[in-house]
Amino acid sequence: MQMCHSGGRAPRRSTLCLALALCFASGSVMAQSNASGVVFGRVAQPEGATVRLENLDTGFARDTGVDAEGRYRVPSLPIGRYKVTLQRGGQVVESRDNVQVNIGGGIDVSFAGAAAGSAQAQTLEGVQVTGNALPAIDVSSVDSRTVLTSQQLQKIPLARDVTAAALLAPGVVSGDSRYGNVASFGGSSASENQYYINGYSVTNALTGLGFTSLPFDAIDQQQIYTGGYGAEYGRSTGGVINIVTKRGGNEWKAGVGLYVTPKGLRQKPKNIYRTNGELYQFREENRSGDTQYTGYLSGPLIKDKLFLFAAADFTRSNLNSTSNSVTAQRTHQASKATKWLAKIDWNITDNHLLEVTGLGDKSNIERSVYAYDYATGTRAQYLGTDNLKNFDAGAGSAPGGDVYIGKYTGYLTDELTVNALYGRSNTRHQRNLDYAGSPNCPWILDNRQGIPVGEKIVGCGLVNGTVLGQGAKDKTKGWRLDVEYHVGDHDLRAGVDNQTLESYSGNVYEGGYRWIYAAAGAIPSRGIVVPPGVQYFAQKRLFQTGANVKVEQEAQFIEDKWQITDRWMASIGLRNEQFKNINGDGQTYVAQRHQLAPRLGVTWDVFGDSTFKLYANAGRYHLAIPSNVAIRGASASTYYSEYYTFTGVDPNTGEPLGAQQIGTRAYLNGEDGTPLNPRTIAAVGIDAYYQDEYILGFDKALGADWSFGAKATYRKLKSSIDDFCDSRPFEKYAARNGIDITNASIPGCYLFNPGKSNTFNVDVDGNGTLVPFRLTKEDFTSPEGVAFPDLKRKYYSLELYLEHQLANQWYGRVDYTFSRSYGNSEGQLKSDIGQLDPSVTQDWDAPEIMQYSNGPLPNDRTHQLKAYGYWQATPEWLIGGNLAVATGRPKNCLGQDPVDAIQYGASYFECGFRPAPRGSRGRLPWTWSLDLNAEYRPMWAGAEQPLAFTAAVFNVAGKQRVVGQVDTGELDTVDANGQPAANPDYRRPIAFQAPRYFRFGVRYDFSL
Repeated sequence: MQMCHSGGRAPRRSTLCLALALCFASGSVMAQSNASGVVFGRVAQPEGATVRLENLDTGFARDTGVDAEGRYRVPSLPIGRYKVTLQRGGQVVESRDNVQVNIGGGIDVSFAGAAAGSAQAQTLEGVQVTGNALPAIDVSSVDSRTVLTSQQLQKIPLARDVTAAALLAPGVVSGDSRYGNVASFGGSSASENQYYINGYSVTNALTGLGFTSLPFDAIDQQQIYTGGYGAEYGRSTGGVINIVTKRGGNEWKAGVGLYVTPKGLRQKPKNIYRTNGELYQFREENRSGDTQYTGYLSGPLIKDKLFLFAAADFTRSNLNSTSNSVTAQRTHQASKATKWLAKIDWNITDNHLLEVTGLGDKSNIERSVYAYDYATGTRAQYLGTDNLKNFDAGAGSAPGGDVYIGKYTGYLTDELTVNALYGRSNTRHQRNLDYAGSPNCPWILDNRQGIPVGEKIVGCGLVNGTVLGQGAKDKTKGWRLDVEYHVGDHDLRAGVDNQTLESYSGNVYEGGYRWIYAAAGAIPSRGIVVPPGVQYFAQKRLFQTGANVKVEQEAQFIEDKWQITDRWMASIGLRNEQFKNINGDGQTYVAQRHQLAPRLGVTWDVFGDSTFKLYANAGRYHLAIPSNVAIRGASASTYYSEYYTFTGVDPNTGEPLGAQQIGTRAYLNGEDGTPLNPRTIAAVGIDAYYQDEYILGFDKALGADWSFGAKATYRKLKSSIDDFCDSRPFEKYAARNGIDITNASIPGCYLFNPGKSNTFNVDVDGNGTLVPFRLTKEDFTSPEGVAFPDLKRKYYSLELYLEHQLANQWYGRVDYTFSRSYGNSEGQLKSDIGQLDPSVTQDWDAPEIMQYSNGPLPNDRTHQLKAYGYWQATPEWLIGGNLAVATGRPKNCLGQDPVDAIQYGASYFECGFRPAPRGSRGRLPWTWSLDLNAEYRPMWAGAEQPLAFTAAVFNVAGKQRVVGQVDTGELDTVDANGQPAANPDYRRPIAFQAPRYFRFGVRYDFSL
């Protein structure tokens, strides 16, 4: 049997080909732009035949010819339901109704093609080709994707957000809790993903962590790429989430909804105890509740021509929380989140389409902070109120903001299609603090003897500490142009994809500066002498960064989907990327050109009947240096300490009285506010961050309703970018080559490619005289002989799935993934300590810090089992379920090094002055969670059942197992025996599974 495709000889069983054309979790040889789909097929008798496609909701129609071999193809179709008709001489020969075009997918609609008026001319029964309606082995797909429709998102118990849906895909796990609600794909760090809405990237412009979101009910389809994606996609070494929103049709419709998560029905969170049984944080009352109001409006402004879809979510949340026993605070937090989307679709003609999308994602959090008395369990004095706009509670500033997107599609001929897109976004982050009615709010750390633990931190440090500076904002703009041409057995695409990311950001101490009181003997050895008889000194410290930084990303790609034979298809692509990073002075400090990313995929229809497919894929994927690197690493910053004697402490503000400065101001890390020379920030010719990936898999149909398959994936990070903060290699090189660096200006840190030889420009006289220092890998070796290891991050997995298509009133899918993510670098992040500095982590700062760092990485979950589905029990009742089981996260012990030549304290993979290799302390416990939901659509509300009552319970069993812990096993000090002092917080939990909670909802959809 021949394969369904648009080239080669006519297929023998066109009806079977149609039924097997679309797979719930896969794409197509004819996959189009990242916001549309394609219909293609064969006509057995092509003479005089034409094919007409008509959108059943908007009236948009396309007529296309059939070539001499019976092939036809209509690309770049807006997703939706279509009627596909074969015509001859203006008469209908055959037709297919309710053909569903899915995001990025291709659908084979082939016809027997009898002559008009013959006994065979017919209108076949409508076939609804949806993502889960028919068993399907898509013999043309070479990538790894999961596609979820809006109907599925409503029927499966999910939190109403994009990340929750992405976690259904195999190989996707939650990122570290300290990074907010983000996911890790295939072992990569959580900042290595890309997010698209209607074809435009909405990824966080500053760090790559998170994205601008949208009303959940505005999602028409969500596509989750976990690997193997084509040349049109780049800037990701993790995964891609691609969302297409709903659009208006020829019927006016509207709907409203209400979703309530009661605080009173939320399970009490676990208290946190240290391993010695001491209470660290009282959390039983840390419960939240929220109410979400939703609505949408959809319909024609001009029938068949101009359409509107608009939707909005408004969510109010409240949370009472008690902090740990050190800061001892009670916080009352009220949050408001508003998300809106409006979309206009204009069918200018059947050959020219225009769509415009606007969306907003705004949040406002007000935190009233009080002291908390752990001894009595009561709230104490008011400390201050913190108001945050467009912030994420877990990861700082959230993308949020407003996004506007315009897209044009032109069907210039039957073979030539053009897509053009332009988009921009703008986000402002604001923070206002009212500290107990006083504008004077320094951050105080009091280490004097006899000061109670609860009074050691006072002032603004109680509320925030280091915060985002005033005027923080992000904005992006981008455009892309794709041209597609179909000729013979080749579907050729070429395109340009450009985007600019710009941010103003920086950090300061809340209140502007901080004071640290300490014993005279603890003063740093910076030539500062404490006068005799002075017991304590006060250190005034100022830290301030802030810069307007930018990343310019350009790419060109070409791709050929080649139907080699009836059973073999190849996808051959090449993407060429350019990245330019610009610092706060508008100067380029890294420019990476011609980053070539080849992509190759092949698929084999083994039996020629679309029931068994083997496929393979290989590709390279690049990632730019995120903007945040330039805030401190490539732009001017100020960080200094001043030392004072004092006569007393102000009882109201905590500031020293009678302060007299001793010594001079000491700048830390050379950060004296002087602009940096952009040529000395990064290694010369620094290689881009990139990863290679290889996939081999198969899919097999089991009868009419079942399918199963397996896929093996191997990923290897080939090149990374991080910062290196060690002057010793420069000193070694200078001594070997007779270079005087007595007056050299060497930055605190350089960006470089870890594990390789690097060349750096060094200002050898402090006056701008640059000399290249060509440091080999051996030059980075410490005087004690500790060398940098080779970069290693490898991921391999075996995925198995079994799927029951929607039949007999139920749908279900089970995925099992065995995987390992291991090496000495997580990638852009360091989840071991929750470090929020993509590409400038503590790793690779010096060779000593990388000792014993090889092992299972933080995103490693050896075993994962996911199962989800739903059952239409009766016409009125639907029941759904979602089960997730996973191995726990690897555990570490970070401690001191006996030499500690770089003075990093308890930051090494060592404990008790002995090696403690990464992951050698076992794993956190397995996690499992079962979510259930039910929907009731009463018949008494109307024949179309417009009214729906829903209820869902998440984490039914209430398991609150630990998902994150403190991995630092030692303090920076030693005990009386000269051994590292144990950290009392080692193995203390920092995050648990979310407690059990309930969500109740009601929706009403109606026609106008």
